[in-house]
Amino acid sequence: MAKVIYKLGDDISTDIIYPGRYMATVLPTETPRYAFDDIQDLNTMLNDGVEDGSIILGGDNFGCGSSREQAASTMKGHGVIVVARDFARIFIQNSINLGLQTVICPEIEAEVGDDLEINGDKLINKTSGKEYDVIPHSAARQAIIDAGGLIPYTRKKLIEKMS
Repeated sequence: MAKVIYKLGDDISTDIIYPGRYMATVLPTETPRYAFDDIQDLNTMLNDGVEDGSIILGGDNFGCGSSREQAASTMKGHGVIVVARDFARIFIQNSINLGLQTVICPEIEAEVGDDLEINGDKLINKTSGKEYDVIPHSAARQAIIDAGGLIPYTRKKLIEKMS
């Protein structure tokens, strides 16, 4: 079970997630401190530390805008899960490649503080008692996410092949 720590609206762009003025900072160990830098309360919350698996809730078209992969890596660096009604195409692919946990739940209704349980193709809001359908990632995409991203996944496959 995971707690919703922040709720965002629709059309959250990669510039909101990882502002362009920090584009010179690209190391995954450094980018997390700039996550949502223009939403000061969220940035402070993340930098003060949140429990791994905490949920940031988004609306429609989460991650729209540019193709900057730092938007996904910055959130992965905080160990959060992003649950949204849907995601922008390039953002979701970057998220998969970097191993950021994302959940597509078109009908999700939740508030900050709600406890959510992700159970296969269902998301259960334990606080409200409501259940929602999840659009699962393909098996191949989920395997990459579960491995921690494309590089760890490929490394694992190469080691398996050599054994």
